[in-house]
Amino acid sequence: MLHINRTFVAYLDEMDQLTVLVPKSCCPDEMAPFTMVAPSGEEIPLSVQQLEDLGDMVKYVCRFASAFEFGATYWVRARSGERTDVQIGAVVRTPAFDDQFFYEGKLGVDYTKEQTVFRVWAPTATAVNVKLIHPDSGDARYVPLERGERGVWSAVVPGDWERTYYTYVACINRVWREAVDPYATAVSINGEYGVIIDWEKTKLAPSARPLPPLTSPTDAIIYELSIRDFTSHPDSGAAHKGKYLGLSEANTSGPNGTSTGLSYLKELGVTHVQIMPFTDFAGVDERDPSASYNWGYNPLHLYAPEGSYATDPTDPYARIVELKQMIRTLHENGLRVVMDAVYNHVYDREQSSLEKLVPGYYFRYDAYGQPANGTGVGNDIASERRMARRWIVDSVIFWAKEYGINGFRFDLMGVHDIETMKVVRDALDAIDPSILVYGEGWDLPTPLAPEQKATMANAWKLPRIAYFNDRFRDTIKGSTFHLPSRGFALGDASGREQAKTVIAGSLRALGGLFCHPLQSLNYVECHDNHTFWDKMEVANGYESEAIRRKRQKLATAIVLLAQGIPFLHSGQEFYRTKGGDGNSYQAPDEVNWIDWEQKSRYENDVRYVQGLIALRRAHGAFRLATEAEVLRHFEFLEPTPPSVIAYWLRDVAVYGPWGDIIVIHHHEEKSETIVLPDQEEWDVVCDGEQSGTIPLRRVRHVVDLDGIGTWVLVRTEAMNADENAG
Repeated sequence: MLHINRTFVAYLDEMDQLTVLVPKSCCPDEMAPFTMVAPSGEEIPLSVQQLEDLGDMVKYVCRFASAFEFGATYWVRARSGERTDVQIGAVVRTPAFDDQFFYEGKLGVDYTKEQTVFRVWAPTATAVNVKLIHPDSGDARYVPLERGERGVWSAVVPGDWERTYYTYVACINRVWREAVDPYATAVSINGEYGVIIDWEKTKLAPSARPLPPLTSPTDAIIYELSIRDFTSHPDSGAAHKGKYLGLSEANTSGPNGTSTGLSYLKELGVTHVQIMPFTDFAGVDERDPSASYNWGYNPLHLYAPEGSYATDPTDPYARIVELKQMIRTLHENGLRVVMDAVYNHVYDREQSSLEKLVPGYYFRYDAYGQPANGTGVGNDIASERRMARRWIVDSVIFWAKEYGINGFRFDLMGVHDIETMKVVRDALDAIDPSILVYGEGWDLPTPLAPEQKATMANAWKLPRIAYFNDRFRDTIKGSTFHLPSRGFALGDASGREQAKTVIAGSLRALGGLFCHPLQSLNYVECHDNHTFWDKMEVANGYESEAIRRKRQKLATAIVLLAQGIPFLHSGQEFYRTKGGDGNSYQAPDEVNWIDWEQKSRYENDVRYVQGLIALRRAHGAFRLATEAEVLRHFEFLEPTPPSVIAYWLRDVAVYGPWGDIIVIHHHEEKSETIVLPDQEEWDVVCDGEQSGTIPLRRVRHVVDLDGIGTWVLVRTEAMNADENAG
């Protein structure tokens, strides 16, 4: 064996380029020129292309003419006779490496009773074993894998290995590293091992009731919740508090008989439930879930469910089957499920399976060779690399097909590249075009060219993907990051023109951000930052609780009636508070849970929001799908007082039961009279106290606004025809 003297190091940084670093204490002049020794023993000359003084070290950039054989060990020999092994370096981040090793075949584990097939992508490894661990005794057996095409290692292991734990142990840069399979679809407690399971045993009978059709993304009404938060309150009425099964329980109730959980979701009338991360995450010990809390944005394994939501986290089947039961139950109740997908970073880069199996490949690095941190959590997934992109797309396909997921909310989507998001959208279209794709389009400082980022500025390049519209949020509510700031709903008229733009769908033709309204996800509150109620404690704390409740109802009405896709945070409809905590990601349950006692106190306000949801669902004019439709039918009524935004949806009988609709939002606690655009009669179906599809009263020529609130007036074509005939 060659003697290693680590007085200097060598890295393969391009397919034909080595970087050699020699400490000045080793007399660099006596070491150059260098020779590379191939596994066959062939000596390959190295031509120094660049020499750089790094202070206490000298850097040599050398080129060579031979093809480099990955999966074998090369050496660099100095003129002095000293040697070092060639470490696989920045070459893994080159397009040439991507092209040479991109693999399209199967990855992961295929189980049958007769044998299990293992496949893992580790192109820079020189040896890989699969470690098979008995779940009870802990006894381990190592089986060597064979290197195949494009850096994929595989083995067929005879026998029945169901419920066996496994990891991969790979030798890379002469160091052995143990890693969980990045494609592991089942894991042991706390995600310590992959687990071999029989997927046939997880299959459930299909839902007895088909989901109602979803013609356009603007038909969606999304309701964000956490599995744990939604049922963990002592008065939730759920037997399985904080669990997958808790969200599957029917006919639960809380204080004063108030509906809770699944029953409440169905009663409210939303179409989609966006569920905060339920892929396996760090931050909660699955052996004792109640001892700590975490939202779940610490991803460990992106193909396996979280165990703390299962009744038995030690059973790899329990989390899978119970999650499937939850999703099927939601489907049977007419609710689609959106998965909060966290593909932009991992919990711990150095300890992640991705880094252990292909060091340096899956993550972005800055100009100085340091891990990028656009996500703010220490690492950014390099989605633009072909196998990283494939890992994301394969995961999305897996969740859509195996679990029946109906939508994907991409956390920090602006960190991803446009091409990856296009491939995601195309892959889901092949399964079901009604599957929603949307995300956070923030422009974060990750080292990706601006024109490649899936940000809101590039929304025109992704016309079938929606974005959380922070301009809508901050215009209606006020700045999320400056609590005293007040938007239109909080009584500030200075952003009224911007508010009109976002209410009309934030269309580019109107000075907005998007090609079509289906790209605008409209919201004023989500799990991040302060709740709307807690912000008002600061921004409008001088007002009475009754006035602030009116303001929150106004903001929610704006969300639900604006063009685009409405998004509600669970509990928003009954003034959810986190006690002023603006980042409750690891705060106790008492801060994060849904307070069903509070919901029981505000039943009338909940009914108001329920009525707004029914109103939106009753007429397609609130849900226009294209820019052309909005421009044809949407007209602002002016002049109106600065405290009022009023608009007319004209000639919209083709979309629903009314031929014309007027919506009026008023943000001051004083009376105003608004002149209507004609002398005809209009039915009021929504005012500051009541909402729905049943007329409350009839007005002609004018409507009186008696304070803060929303008014919706409708008129059918039949009424117009009768009146014209008279």
